[in-house]
Amino acid sequence: MNTNMKQLTKAVFPVAGMGTRFLPATKASPKEMLPVVDKPLIQYAVEEAYEAGIRHMIFVTGRSKRAIEDHFDTAYELEAELKAAGKQVLLDVVHSVQPDDMFCSYVRQARALGLGHAVLCAEHLVGDEPFAVLLADDLMRGKAGGPGVLKQMADVFAKQQASVLAVQEVPLAQVHRYGIVAGERMSDQLVSVQKMVEKPKADVAPSRLAVAGRYILTPAVFDRIRAGGRGVQGEIQLTDGIAGLLASEKVLAYSYEGKRYDCGSKEGFLQATVELALQHPEVHEDFRNYLKNLKLD
Repeated sequence: MNTNMKQLTKAVFPVAGMGTRFLPATKASPKEMLPVVDKPLIQYAVEEAYEAGIRHMIFVTGRSKRAIEDHFDTAYELEAELKAAGKQVLLDVVHSVQPDDMFCSYVRQARALGLGHAVLCAEHLVGDEPFAVLLADDLMRGKAGGPGVLKQMADVFAKQQASVLAVQEVPLAQVHRYGIVAGERMSDQLVSVQKMVEKPKADVAPSRLAVAGRYILTPAVFDRIRAGGRGVQGEIQLTDGIAGLLASEKVLAYSYEGKRYDCGSKEGFLQATVELALQHPEVHEDFRNYLKNLKLD
């Protein structure tokens, strides 16, 4: 066994955003706590990280995000009531939110200065280790019966020991919405990144490979983020930090197997709700019948 191999044990969840596109629902509640069927968005992301072998979850929070901390805390009164009522199945569901071998840390992002700044806020908790970044707005699902997206990326990282970005091909008309990468193709699913541009116009985009909301990064990215200064719209961009890594480290783009739901938009959120309901063991049959009988004008 190679003792120099770095293990992936920490994940950062930037959850300080205001969620204005979902007002008034997010006026007093975090957007990351919006439920898709019966789980909040943030729980899907945490479960994905846990499946990938990560046990230390780091949440970069802001004002009015207390509900996230409460969700991943022990609910003594609720557990006592469920136990007294003999509702063991529901008690097991509550316990599954935070397994015994998982622990959570929280740090405040006092000012909304961009995704790169949010990641910098977690630097003292990450230390000199590789780490994952998961954006809860992007609900990612692996193929049925297969590993989740971050688990796929973690397997690539274990072999390559290099930063890994989840990517998907998007229409040219949509490249201005994403960080776009280009480089030398290593295999059907892997590209060695040589260029990365944040939200380019269609006529100057180096490719149509868009970065989705999953990253595995080396700790060297922290210095690169700081060196990048302010980017698009005056924010400190994670994309600029990753682009800075290209001068000294290998960065890989991985075309994942699965599906991404953009739950930062109402349309994507509704799509995720419908499709995950159709997969849910309790409601899928009745819900499918409901949709079949639904008359659309």
